[in-house]
Amino acid sequence: MGHKMSRMYLPLAAVAAAALALSACGGGAGGGGESGGGGGGDAAANLDGRGPITYVQGKDNSGVVRPLIEKWNAAHPDEKVTFKEQSDNADQQHDDLVKNFQAKNADYDVASVDVIWTAEFAARGWLQPLTDTMKVSTDGMLPATVKTGTYNEVLYTLPQTSDGGILYYRKDLVPTPPKTWDEMMGMCSIAKDKGIDCYAGQLAQYEGLTVNVAEAINSQGGEIIGKDGKPTVNSPEAKAGLGNLVKAYKDGNIPKQALTYQEEQGRQSFEDGKLLFLRNWPYVYNLAKTDGSSTVKDTFGIAPLPGKDGPGASSLGGHNLGVSVYSKNKATAKDFVEFMTSKESEKFYATQGSLAPVLGALYDDAELVKQLPYLPVLKTSIENAVPRPVTPFYPAVTQAIQQNSFAALQGSKTVDQALTDMESAISTAVSK
Repeated sequence: MGHKMSRMYLPLAAVAAAALALSACGGGAGGGGESGGGGGGDAAANLDGRGPITYVQGKDNSGVVRPLIEKWNAAHPDEKVTFKEQSDNADQQHDDLVKNFQAKNADYDVASVDVIWTAEFAARGWLQPLTDTMKVSTDGMLPATVKTGTYNEVLYTLPQTSDGGILYYRKDLVPTPPKTWDEMMGMCSIAKDKGIDCYAGQLAQYEGLTVNVAEAINSQGGEIIGKDGKPTVNSPEAKAGLGNLVKAYKDGNIPKQALTYQEEQGRQSFEDGKLLFLRNWPYVYNLAKTDGSSTVKDTFGIAPLPGKDGPGASSLGGHNLGVSVYSKNKATAKDFVEFMTSKESEKFYATQGSLAPVLGALYDDAELVKQLPYLPVLKTSIENAVPRPVTPFYPAVTQAIQQNSFAALQGSKTVDQALTDMESAISTAVSK
């Protein structure tokens, strides 16, 4: 998380660590938004307002925001956009948005919203529903990404960039990548023979663990929270999913030190040639190919995450664009959101920032695939992806998942006990 990469799409874990500091989530739930209609009177105001607006986003590590804003401003001299750049720390980004929305700050017109914040912000009535005169097109966007912008069946944020987990593997040792979890575990004997570790993901106790545990559970057909917002994690499928990770750790197929791994430690181990399989984000691809210290430049391959009978369910990452209900110039804000998610802008995110586009067609664009060979695998990952639990109480929910799954990995709780405790902690969180 502390590692700043110029083209990094803040791996979700970095992005979503935010949640943790926020279990308290400052104050009540913003009155008018609870019905899903969003912000009462504020949502009905200033719908045809035009004029200058402010766009708020975390640090532009990829260098994609300023050139796009310059292009917009040249074409819209009376509706200029000012870029308010937040820090690169996700906790601080989230807190800054919360503080300004609570203060009804009209200057936060368009905000970059992490996919795990949509439900919380929509439930509190801060985001303009993208319906009626504010309706925007989602044509051509990968359906999984559109889901991340939707709360109570209303679109509140428009997908801008996505992200999905992929499997990195040593193709010199394993010519054909495993399609299922069991197949992958069966290949761990190859790692043993070579004196290297078999499998790692992000299993330290932080947001990355929620991502990895959600993937394990969803890939076995389980879920953490049902459509009605209530926990469904105490199921045979969830037991199989968490059980897979716990068993692999017990058997040594996941090495001891992997319980301290965030994104970067796993990447380092893989690039050092000490790991047969690694679950990580696409940002690793360019680094493993170009880092001077990488010993696997020409010997690694990429594949979809292995599941129960085929591709597994990746947790979905990414950022969407939302319009504040307090904006005075919503017509301009809507046009700007559409400009920032146009085909041209999406292509620019991919080529300039190594950011995963949300338009399906770009994953099949021959010129782009030549430049970014992981795109076809990433498309499979995103198409099979499942959002992390969609809930306004995400901070408390992710904490329940992390604490209990980490206890199960360490062996201080059985898998059954961990899931029972997880379900009851989530129940408490969502019934507040």
